[in-house]
Amino acid sequence: MLFLCNSDRESLLCLARLAVTEVVSRGQILGEIPADGIFSERRGVFVSLHIGKRLRGCIGVVDPQETLGKSIVRCASGASLRDPRFPAVRIEELRLLHIEISLLSALFAIRVEEIEIGKHGLLIWRGSQRAVLLPQVAVRHRLNAEQFLAETCKKAQLAPDAWRDPEANVFGFTCEIFSSGPPQVLRPPSAESAVRLATNPELAEQDERVIKREKLTPTSFI
Repeated sequence: MLFLCNSDRESLLCLARLAVTEVVSRGQILGEIPADGIFSERRGVFVSLHIGKRLRGCIGVVDPQETLGKSIVRCASGASLRDPRFPAVRIEELRLLHIEISLLSALFAIRVEEIEIGKHGLLIWRGSQRAVLLPQVAVRHRLNAEQFLAETCKKAQLAPDAWRDPEANVFGFTCEIFSSGPPQVLRPPSAESAVRLATNPELAEQDERVIKREKLTPTSFI
């Protein structure tokens, strides 16, 4: 799986945050979705929202039927309002949200002895029941390979050992995971900072460059 450059990562995070802001503050799906470059690819993707260490919502697609730009808008909006495990994100929470994007590789059949914790995510399905767990879930909960399989089965509402069933399909995938923290709020300098800047013009120029750069980052839209 090819890894993205930093500018592509920032562009996807920016789009996800704009989508969250639009649906939470206005109740609308973001209308203007870029369709060129990285946004035109078709990739499985999950968008996760956190406040501190607490998951606030996570929605994704494994088999993309639309472009990555549209998938991210749909997943970010769904994670904000339609994850059945959590109440809808509130407007006052927007400034606290940490957004994480997981881009999925193609699926591949995997055996229990091949699972590498922290590297592989899992998809299990049997009949009409299926579930996905991302690689970071196993790390966060300190699961070994069999525990990871069992938790994926339970998420699919199957017995914990259903992965052993010959009729069960077990697939692995890898992820490129990247994130952005809560929006940065640009505040006027304190009195101490103002004196420091007034007596050192080079620092003032440096701070101005930082502020200009900050306005271009995904965290500056709220």
